Amino acid sequence: MKTAVVTGASRGIGKALAEMLCKNGFAVALIYKSSGEKADALKTELLKSGFVAECYKADVSKSDEVNAVFEKIQKELGTVSVLINNAGISSQSVFTDITDEMWSEMLGVNLTGVFTCCRAALPDMIKNHSGVIINIASMWGEVGSSCEVHYSAAKAGVIGLTKALAKEVGVSGIRVNAVSPGVIKTDMLSSFSENDLEELRNETPLMRLGTPEDVANAVEFLISEKASFITGQVLSVNGGFVI
Repeated sequence: MKTAVVTGASRGIGKALAEMLCKNGFAVALIYKSSGEKADALKTELLKSGFVAECYKADVSKSDEVNAVFEKIQKELGTVSVLINNAGISSQSVFTDITDEMWSEMLGVNLTGVFTCCRAALPDMIKNHSGVIINIASMWGEVGSSCEVHYSAAKAGVIGLTKALAKEVGVSGIRVNAVSPGVIKTDMLSSFSENDLEELRNETPLMRLGTPEDVANAVEFLISEKASFITGQVLSVNGGFVI
């Protein structure tokens, strides 16, 4: 049984990714930072369905925690063959109100976290001449969003990292791609009013908001053999919001 890692796996997109991976026969390592109860509940749900899953706590912005947890995953579940960097945070703020702390936290989780996890997973992938990395970006990393400069910058960095890393490790048989969600119905939208959500629906050509399963379906394709000649790409899952 192959092993997959999902960061930010306790809810939303991460939960849908974990469920998809289990259904595809992976043993899944669920990495979370603070939502331990939700991660445990997801693990219990997966185990009851006959799947293999385990929870691991780590702050992906801290390399020592990431290195330790990947070592533990390898011992308990086996060598990681698929890594999905999903952990992320978001916030809205006028640019001049963004503090040093807000900037550091945003880039720490959303960009440095991708770096630390890729660096931890790659040695075994290179050794085995096989592996798939999927980084969850954002449509705002593609085009930028007003009042979300720090978030947009971090996700643009994820896209740049994806493309550069794909060029570097392709020779080792490793594929690196990004999935770029649009407006997805998760906890990140909890601060939006129903009127705000309706406006977003109206701005989306397909006239609906995305679901975590929409993102998981895109990832499912990219980790499969059907995508064996695809690397360094950004697959946008945004209902046409950004074209």
